[in-house]
Amino acid sequence: MTPGSKLAVIERPAAELAALRENILELKKKLKAVIVAHNYQHPEVQDIADFVGDSLELARKSTQLQAEAIVFCGVHFMAETAAILNPEKTVYLAHGTAGCPMANMIDADELREWKLKYPGAAVVCYVNTTAEVKAESDICCTSANAVKVVDSVPGEEIIFVPDENLGKFVAARTKKRMVLYPGYCVTHARLNAEQVKLARSLHPDSPVVVHPECRPEVAALADAVLSTSQMIRFCKENPAKSFLIGTELGILHRMRKEAPDKEFYVISNSLICPNMKKTTLESVLDTMRLRRNIVKVPEDIRLRARRAVDRMLEVV
Repeated sequence: MTPGSKLAVIERPAAELAALRENILELKKKLKAVIVAHNYQHPEVQDIADFVGDSLELARKSTQLQAEAIVFCGVHFMAETAAILNPEKTVYLAHGTAGCPMANMIDADELREWKLKYPGAAVVCYVNTTAEVKAESDICCTSANAVKVVDSVPGEEIIFVPDENLGKFVAARTKKRMVLYPGYCVTHARLNAEQVKLARSLHPDSPVVVHPECRPEVAALADAVLSTSQMIRFCKENPAKSFLIGTELGILHRMRKEAPDKEFYVISNSLICPNMKKTTLESVLDTMRLRRNIVKVPEDIRLRARRAVDRMLEVV
């Protein structure tokens, strides 16, 4: 995919698509469920969802939903966060093997070792972590509120896990001493400075908007470094007519729906998260029909993890 190309949409016969959607909506009614989807999901999955957003929006929304079940179209840590916040609801992960490599880069045992090395430091964990890691942390953050969260924590030293690139982005914007764990997003790490420079040369009037999970040298070339939902708001409010986007290309669908008068170009065709793309309408339907892929968190871990998530949600 060249910088100017567009996100490919899954092509299906109209009758097949309509039948899948009808079956999903019928099952949703039977299960008294709501469907939520991350901005990186396939367009057709976003379109079947009751709510689409980034990690912070989905975490907030999951506490406000009037339903008996939540069908989460995303990756495991997201559904796990919904289960942490909604113990009375059944939480389904729309594809059972959709995980997050970054979240798996650190476990609770390793975090405890880091806490022993830095006994006076508070632990801020990115929401892209397991429930066990959240349970060992003082507070969670997302890419949308990471700087505010770090600044809100008492004390001057912060252990930040697991995304080193997001940690570097925060470190440049806070007076806190940041101890950064060397984790990273496999997808965002593929984007390099040369690709950004090439894209800008082809579209010189298009602002470059990238995610803070990108490498620092990529972020340094951007006009804005934002979470996915912040990107959407930025592009809607900015007077520019076209934008170069440096995050998972699934976001282009929502951008084009909310700003149909503007053009959006993904900087590199490597910006595809294979785990986010596992979820399809078929997997959503099968999960609901078979009532499988239920995400549960042991109560002792859930309660400790919830404290960290609740503290994040309290940060304005």
